[in-house]
Amino acid sequence: MATVGFTITFWAWALLAPLGAALREQLGLTAFQQSLLVATPVIVGSLGRIPVGALTDRLGARRMFPAVALLTVAPVLYLGHAADSLAGYLVGGFFLGLGGTTFAIGIPFVNAWYPPARRGLALGIFGAGMGGTAISAFSTVQLTKAVSPSFPFDLVAGVLVVYVVVAYLLLRDRPDRPVPSGSMLARLGATLRMPATWQLSFLYAVAFGGFVAFSVYLPSYLVTSYQLDRADAALRTAGFVVLAVAMRPVGGWLADRYQPIPVLTGAFALVAVLAAVTSLEAPLIPVGTTAFLGMAAALGTGTGAVFALVARMVAAERVGAVTGVVGAAGGLGGFFPPLVMGLIYGVFGDYSAGFLLLAATAAAAALFTATVLRHRVAGAPGRRLRPATMFRPTVKRAR
Repeated sequence: MATVGFTITFWAWALLAPLGAALREQLGLTAFQQSLLVATPVIVGSLGRIPVGALTDRLGARRMFPAVALLTVAPVLYLGHAADSLAGYLVGGFFLGLGGTTFAIGIPFVNAWYPPARRGLALGIFGAGMGGTAISAFSTVQLTKAVSPSFPFDLVAGVLVVYVVVAYLLLRDRPDRPVPSGSMLARLGATLRMPATWQLSFLYAVAFGGFVAFSVYLPSYLVTSYQLDRADAALRTAGFVVLAVAMRPVGGWLADRYQPIPVLTGAFALVAVLAAVTSLEAPLIPVGTTAFLGMAAALGTGTGAVFALVARMVAAERVGAVTGVVGAAGGLGGFFPPLVMGLIYGVFGDYSAGFLLLAATAAAAALFTATVLRHRVAGAPGRRLRPATMFRPTVKRAR
């Protein structure tokens, strides 16, 4: 139920990205304005994960999932029927960002139901719900052309309403899940003072941020640099997203089996190499396609491994709050690259410098993981995973 809800709300969250090129022509936008339009839901959905994660620790996913899904219906319908200007789309995109906050609901929910030795795979399967962006990439442009401009938004709104009802009836929190005490602000303050929060945030900003940035901006990049048709660019982007989504559970499984640190180090190193290759703007077939798909696989693996590390480094009653901050960092990691790419293209007329920046950032993440974080995890007492059969939770029962 969590994975289905995450998929549907991410489908809603990503509705504007495939329409970016069409909206640029329709509204007469600059490259930067187009980037701002498609990135606005990303930043709101990212920052919104901080309070939503803290609220989930207290209220539970059974209340939060239906509530957030229901609140997302209004901006979806507004964008489909009322928005007709840049300002209107920015307002609708702002509230559409609610759909991106459900990540911080599902992580603590799934984390509570599984022992540490299995959380990497379980959280990876939940994280595959980010494939909602692939549904949007595959269907939005095609449905707009085949039916009407408003139909994709009407369809998503209807699916959201159905999920609200089903989730309210079926979703259940673990009865003995730990419930934190204290105010939300106090818990957020304590979370922000934890070094692990910022270290994990950096890793997720690179891994998930890279995925979000490509899923948002890749259609525009392919149209501009390779003169592809918008529908063709959207389908190729969907292929990138599908591969990244499929690799997320694999990343979690690899982290369970071989530990998160070496998995993350390898994933970031591969992204660095392939981003450098992409900066050369080689022919799309076969070099460019191979590089993009390789980055999709590496970024998907990295997103799964990061949250296997969260489950290992963070106490259960703080997972929601930490997930909110880490998830926000991931979304923010996806907010800035499209803006930077738009500015770089406006100044230089190509995207090479942007891909070189990605390569340098991924290389820094690989080095940080292999050195600082490796020593921190190795020296953390009581953090080594035990077999699932040895797991005996000792938590305060929820009232």
